[in-house]
Amino acid sequence: MDIPESQWTEDEFCAVGTETDRIPSYKSSASSGVKAGISSGSSVHELLECPVCTNSMFPPIHQCPNGHTLCSSCKQRVHNHCPTCRQELGNIRCLALEKVAESLELPCKYQHLGCSEIHPYYSKLKHEQLCRFRPYNCPYAGSECLVTGDIPMLVAHLKNDHKVDMHDGCTFNHRYVKPNPHEVENATWMLTVFSCYGHYFCLHFEAFLLGMAPVYMAFLRFLGEDSEARNFSYSLEVGGNGRKLIWQGVPRSIRDNHRKVRDSYDGLIIHRNMALFFSGGDRQELKLRVTGRIWKEQ
Repeated sequence: MDIPESQWTEDEFCAVGTETDRIPSYKSSASSGVKAGISSGSSVHELLECPVCTNSMFPPIHQCPNGHTLCSSCKQRVHNHCPTCRQELGNIRCLALEKVAESLELPCKYQHLGCSEIHPYYSKLKHEQLCRFRPYNCPYAGSECLVTGDIPMLVAHLKNDHKVDMHDGCTFNHRYVKPNPHEVENATWMLTVFSCYGHYFCLHFEAFLLGMAPVYMAFLRFLGEDSEARNFSYSLEVGGNGRKLIWQGVPRSIRDNHRKVRDSYDGLIIHRNMALFFSGGDRQELKLRVTGRIWKEQ
């Protein structure tokens, strides 16, 4: 079936299992509760909140001669003067408050997102940095989007705010098009999101310099944890003029941002000369067809 050529605009359309032209765009607090009978509104818990940054304080906790406390990071920010009474802070530590903190056990701050774990005060922060219920960053690669949320929220955000292509199915066949490919070294094509096996996957396609060599790269990311991503595999294939390249790998979790995945070269990489050879014609326009599928490992 003949496929109409795509114009270099942002209003694209693609369908799973059908060939599609793809067009590039250019890159331009404290926890709510505690254990052992101490309520979230207790004075002890409030005392462990830094009055400057409002974050939980960890040793060394500093205090002024009048007993006002603050965290070690903010001690430098206030130029060694108490933000409450303006007394010089010196190097007095509030050892009693540090000791009290050792006796506390607090729920994870992502309790409202489903985490039921409770940790000692001083190990709670480490847990929260790796908690599987912590919000995900938006996986959109065309701009530095600061939106975070759970997977359903991010899927709706990608669809409504970034206007990405959303499709059901585990196979794809896209053609990425770019006039004058010699003029641009860095470009990002519109993200495509697939609903497959009850999960979501996003397909990336980018142009960048690998050392001094211009290349194109396609890779897949999984909207979820790395432990879940390892249950799936995917393949990508590109070719033309009787030749083809095939890549097979495991989708990377969106916990790894797209730049980290790209810079690890964990995907299908096509050097520009090879891409233009696959494109055919006079090598003055990129017309690269990428097909692929996703499957679940047994």
